[in-house]
Amino acid sequence: MPEQTKDNPLLQFNQLPRFDAIRPEHVKPAITQLLADAGQALEQVGQPDFPADWHALSATLDVAVERLGRAWGSVSHLKSVLDSPPLREAYNATLPAVADFHTRLGADEKLYAKYKAMDASTLNAEQQQARKNALRNFVLGGAELTGAARERFAQIQQRLAELTQKFSENALDATDAFAYYASADELDGVPQDVLQAARTAATADGRDGHKLTLHIPCYLPIMQFARNRALRERMYHAYVTRASEQAADDARQYDNTATMHEILALRQEEAALLGYPNFGELSLVPKMAESTGQVLDFLRELAARARPWAERDVADLRQFAASSLDLDDPQAWDWTFISERLKEERFGFTEQDVKPYFPAPRVLAGLFKIAETLFDVQISEDAAPAWHPDVRFYRIARNGQLLGQFYYDPTARTGKRGGAWMDDARSRWLRPDTGTLQTPVAYLVCNFSAPGNDQPALMTHSEVITLFHEFGHGLHHMLTQVDELDVSGINGVEWDAVELPSQFMENFCWEWEVLRHLTAHVDSGEPLPRALFDKMRAAKNYQAGMQTLRQIELALFDMLLHTAHDPAADLQPLVQSVRDEVAVIQPPAFNRMAHTFGHIFAGGYAAGYYSYKWAEVLSADAYAAFEETATADATPNPETGRRYRQAILEAGGSRPAMDSFVAFRGREPSMQALLRHQGMA
Repeated sequence: MPEQTKDNPLLQFNQLPRFDAIRPEHVKPAITQLLADAGQALEQVGQPDFPADWHALSATLDVAVERLGRAWGSVSHLKSVLDSPPLREAYNATLPAVADFHTRLGADEKLYAKYKAMDASTLNAEQQQARKNALRNFVLGGAELTGAARERFAQIQQRLAELTQKFSENALDATDAFAYYASADELDGVPQDVLQAARTAATADGRDGHKLTLHIPCYLPIMQFARNRALRERMYHAYVTRASEQAADDARQYDNTATMHEILALRQEEAALLGYPNFGELSLVPKMAESTGQVLDFLRELAARARPWAERDVADLRQFAASSLDLDDPQAWDWTFISERLKEERFGFTEQDVKPYFPAPRVLAGLFKIAETLFDVQISEDAAPAWHPDVRFYRIARNGQLLGQFYYDPTARTGKRGGAWMDDARSRWLRPDTGTLQTPVAYLVCNFSAPGNDQPALMTHSEVITLFHEFGHGLHHMLTQVDELDVSGINGVEWDAVELPSQFMENFCWEWEVLRHLTAHVDSGEPLPRALFDKMRAAKNYQAGMQTLRQIELALFDMLLHTAHDPAADLQPLVQSVRDEVAVIQPPAFNRMAHTFGHIFAGGYAAGYYSYKWAEVLSADAYAAFEETATADATPNPETGRRYRQAILEAGGSRPAMDSFVAFRGREPSMQALLRHQGMA
């Protein structure tokens, strides 16, 4: 091994990633070495005398590719949670070579021929499913293209990798670039913990006042609670024009408009090369949904069910705004504030009444408790090098046997991508090179408030739901019992079913027997009062109609964008036509939500955002099984948890998602449980 790579932490695979040691200068030499190793392995397995044998291919090629994936995954993860100019430069300098290799791998004719020549009868069920997926992916990867079409396909893949990365960088930089230093007078009504955090941030900058940012732990409470309408308008305008031509002059360098047009044009060209009429149809090939028409019908049916409820929600808001807030013509920056005030009047509580009962450490312990009870596991803190002092590391075991481990990074900060997500650091695999079982490791990343000077971080109930959601993804990844890399955990699961375990876990956040064990008032230690919980439960479906239509609006825009839209045309007319069809509140013309819609432009959900609602049907119906089998005191039944674990979580991607669902429920899913859970039955 060359001297410059000998001690490189990205090349050490016999332990967890050394996040405390990885530096930008390690990226290029490590990835260059791993690309060379993987390229050599690909060349080797393509030789005429190399057997068309699953185990031989896996031991030679999969081992090399998996190592490349783990190292590049560590770099990509750091890029998401601790971005810096040197790391960004190293990442972007190496990205084209990584994209090029994976394009070549997915289209390699000789490798494709080896998979086709395999004797499927010699493979177990997991391997047969993985081979079936692989053959499909070769076709989608351009393996059957020839000549100029093949060359152009490869160029598209490399350019798309660069553009989606640029989209993410622009969205992050545009968010981080904004700051407004507000006076105390402007912040009337804003919660004390938000004020304190903003004051601390301003002091750190050497400024007076309170530093307001577009990070959600700051932005959302301003929109919910600030009585100063001008301040809400300022924050709203900055938030919805991020990374667009509508942004302030000093932030237009982050405009994503041209990037979005090129992404859409390349996706359309890719679909045409592969013989599909549009990118939407191409994207559905590995999903549960059978056609874009089926998806559009599903979304519009759900929209029709939700519209009467949403219209009632808006009427209530308008009446309340006029009668109680002297707002006869509410604007976009008023709706969140009005909604919070009406919720307070109607149900007798606010998010701030609830928040002190959810100290982050207590919530985490309660989450672990429900997982331990239902899925027969033990979760305990573990040790591993981390990238930030806020990060914690945990292990999941059963009867002393390690099942998986995960990093938990909860806090929002500059240089960290917004939102919340789960990603894999490594997957479960019975390694063919060593014969040992590799256990899975996950990243659970959120953007919650940081702890205060003298108290733990406090969470809103919606943040608790977010945490449960991401942990559901983590359980899917870590509790798998599948030994084949490409179909273990979340690998190989249809994209429109992958949200089932995450959305399933959200339901427990509304169960008294669960919540009372994960609450303790930050000052008194008292659990959440039952009376306050009953108010929260009564408000559970508050504005469910509006929220459902909002998700359908995003999903419909996404699917129409990738099926019926000219990539060169302005996006705003399509945005408006979808709003005209679905929305019950019209945002202002300057709103540019698409310019930071990372899910579809950079996050793998292109022509797939409908998956959230599609999988919510599955998750609601799956949770109904727990409602049907709950004990007399409404405690979730561990036996039902065992069946769910074995049918859904442990099976991973080793069989079609519908087969796993039917194995658990005994039938195909119904929309009724979702409508009932959301008060729209």
